[in-house]
Amino acid sequence: MDWHRRYLQQAAWTRDLRLYLFEHAGLKKALRVLEIGCGTGAVLADLDTPASIFGLDVDFLRLVGAKSHVPAAVLTCGNALGLPYSPGVFDLTFCHFLLLWVGDPLQALREMKRVTRPGGSVLALAEPDYNSRLDEPQTLAQLGCLQAESLQRQGADTGLGARLAVLFNEAGIQLIETGPLTMGLEHPPSTAERDLEWEVLESDLEGRVPARDIRRLKRMDERAWEKGGRVLHVPTYFAWGNA
Repeated sequence: MDWHRRYLQQAAWTRDLRLYLFEHAGLKKALRVLEIGCGTGAVLADLDTPASIFGLDVDFLRLVGAKSHVPAAVLTCGNALGLPYSPGVFDLTFCHFLLLWVGDPLQALREMKRVTRPGGSVLALAEPDYNSRLDEPQTLAQLGCLQAESLQRQGADTGLGARLAVLFNEAGIQLIETGPLTMGLEHPPSTAERDLEWEVLESDLEGRVPARDIRRLKRMDERAWEKGGRVLHVPTYFAWGNA
């Protein structure tokens, strides 16, 4: 599985939202910006800012990839539940498809608030709610169940997106704006995007679902897209607030 390609795909989904939020959150005036859970640097590499860029991830090998994609960034291997930074040192702190993977998302947000200067911005750019996934036709609803079960086995909180605003409030972050993303609603995914989605799903289900069942569901999915009767939507939420 080429995870950088997957992260680039996810970054493309949220690019318009990021441009809007970063502009209003003062990215171009920031001096120090931090991404928690930066992975291979797919989002960091797209930042348009004169600020010093910092990234943190728990996976050292993905940081090696990030160093090649964002050579100017200061990268640290560490845990979101105990950030290795002094209080109030960043003007803007953000994460992207991260909190659902964190064992204690409230603590992670409290840490993001702690390392952000008073009045600085804290953003969670994309947190999905797989529990509310919509699949049409109904014969493909099994796909959503299989994906949610796979993510839960990997440690994900599949319903976190629906609680994102509440978590911001509980962390003491003053909410400015929150809501659902519209990704996937404007136009259907390309064949390449669908292929990558299936590559992820097949990787998740390997050894847990018989290969013949996966092939059957994939053929059903392809036919539904070809006939124009396929709907696939995972509600995904963002939140922006002040520390």
